[in-house]
Parts: sequence; C-alpha cells; structure tokens
Amino acid sequence: METDLEKLQRTRVFSEEIKRQAVREYEKGNLTVLEISRFYHVSTTAVYKWLKKYSNFEKHTIHVVEMSKSNTQKIKELEQKIKELERAVGNKQMNIDFLEKMIEIAKDQYGIDIKKNSDTPQSTGSRTTRKH
Repeated sequence: METDLEKLQRTRVFSEEIKRQAVREYEKGNLTVLEISRFYHVSTTAVYKWLKKYSNFEKHTIHVVEMSKSNTQKIKELEQKIKELERAVGNKQMNIDFLEKMIEIAKDQYGIDIKKNSDTPQSTGSRTTRKH
C-alpha cells in the first residue's frame, strides 16, 4: 500500500506560466496535445484542462477536440506530398523535353520522322491483314 509520502513524490505541480506557454504553443499550431503531454510528461487530460482554463478558444465557448493527427501535422504532410509531386512532374517534363529534342535531331540529322503522320493508317493490332 502506498504511503502519503509516495503519493506526494509522484505529484508534480506546474506553474501557471508553464501551462500558459504550453497553451500558447498549441494555439500557434507548433505543438499538438499529444506532443505537449509527452514533453511535460503529463496526461492528455491534463493538457485539455490547461486548454480549457487558459486557452483563448475557451473564452469564446469553442471546445477544443483534437484528432489523433493534428491539422498542422496533416498540412505539413500534404505540403511535403505536393513538393514530391511537383518534383515528379518536373522530372517528367524534363524527360518529355529530352525525347522531343531527340525526335527533332533524328529528323534534322538523319531524315527520320519518328512522329506518326496523320495519314498513317491505324494499327489493326495483332491480327493478320490481307495484302492486296
């Protein structure tokens, strides 16, 4: 059975300024509730209590509910995905430019027209055709 002294040793008290600082970081979008709870080694319930008491959101009767991944984290992930896609599009465009230049060189230097002419008949696939 725990003694009163052991219970007191486990109880931690944070100053109002520390709580307000944590709430400010949350409101700025720098930290999530989970990140704050891990940083200060407190439960998420304690962080939500800090938010309720010190948050500007609460003064306007807005209740803070945070999903497992915060909006700021999702935005960061989406921005990263956009950068990756832009990079991929840039690479594809460079490949297209390279191939078009190769086609142009083949036509100019070797007289080979690689692009199909509009009067070229469409392919019939793999079936055999009759020769006239």
